[in-house]
Amino acid sequence: MAKLQQLAELVGGQIQGDPDLDIQRLSSIEQAQEGDITFVANPKFLPRLKECRASAVIVAPAMKANAQNLLIVANPYLAFAKILTFLQVPERPVRGVMAGALVAESAVLAEDVTIYPGCIVGEDVEIGAGTTLLPGVIIYDGVRIGRDCLLHAAVVVREGCRLGDRVILQPAAVIGSDGFGFAPDGSSYFKIPQVGIVELEDDVEIGSCSCIDRAALGVTRISRGTKIDNLVQIAHNVEIGEDTILCAQVGLAGSTKLGRHCTFGGHVVAAGHVKVGDNVTIGGRGGITGDVEGNQVLSGLPLQPHKDWLKMSSTLPKLPQMRKEIQQLKKQIEVLEAKLKEA
Repeated sequence: MAKLQQLAELVGGQIQGDPDLDIQRLSSIEQAQEGDITFVANPKFLPRLKECRASAVIVAPAMKANAQNLLIVANPYLAFAKILTFLQVPERPVRGVMAGALVAESAVLAEDVTIYPGCIVGEDVEIGAGTTLLPGVIIYDGVRIGRDCLLHAAVVVREGCRLGDRVILQPAAVIGSDGFGFAPDGSSYFKIPQVGIVELEDDVEIGSCSCIDRAALGVTRISRGTKIDNLVQIAHNVEIGEDTILCAQVGLAGSTKLGRHCTFGGHVVAAGHVKVGDNVTIGGRGGITGDVEGNQVLSGLPLQPHKDWLKMSSTLPKLPQMRKEIQQLKKQIEVLEAKLKEA
């Protein structure tokens, strides 16, 4: 529980109403009850406040909300995230190395690390203060993990990989699996050893069942602040710039290089050895087959400006009728040409 004034100070907002109002939790407009705070990030949802029972509402300065107590902030969605974290995300308990965990004697652990049963921590591993390994996490030899990281159940981090501070790995993420590299040998293939590593910089989050392959040589690098959704495949020697977002089922082939602050929708794929500039947004199911300059919004395969792709997509359902009309026009032209010849 917190006072409304305390939440305003947390998010840098202004109060219209009672600053001493007690707030217990943050809830959606539909589910909020007395004692709750809700939020409106899009003005089209303002009419829903008429039926809302929340005690306070987070809104932007320009919004005219029908509520007695308002918390006014420049970015309601960001304020929602911060207040939800403050009110309803419990602190992780510090439990040390619990019974049933296997930790190599050569591993170096900070005093307030928590390692749950079923975890295996290999030789020469280093784990920073405040980091938690939930049940079934496997850490291979020589891994370095920073401070305040959270590795969920069944995560695997293979040998030599590096995790910065505040890294979050969702259940069953795999960091440092072998890159898909094979040299043709007649009709068969000879496996190319993948002797590089993966480096996840500070504040990176990797979704469930996503795989970040180790480099064949050198480093596969995911830069600071990047967030990767579930079921994403990052191949060997890929480099991803800071604060990039990759949605579910994105696939990046080997040695792809992405700039800063890119956003890829679901199912976006990239051929190997391509470069994408900063601030590139690609709509879902887009395909990257060549280098892409920065500061663009693109969609489709082959890629094209998103506005052009929208026009093309809206035309597709009309193609059967257009084809029929073209065939009719061709027949009419043939008839006219025949008459002209006769004349």
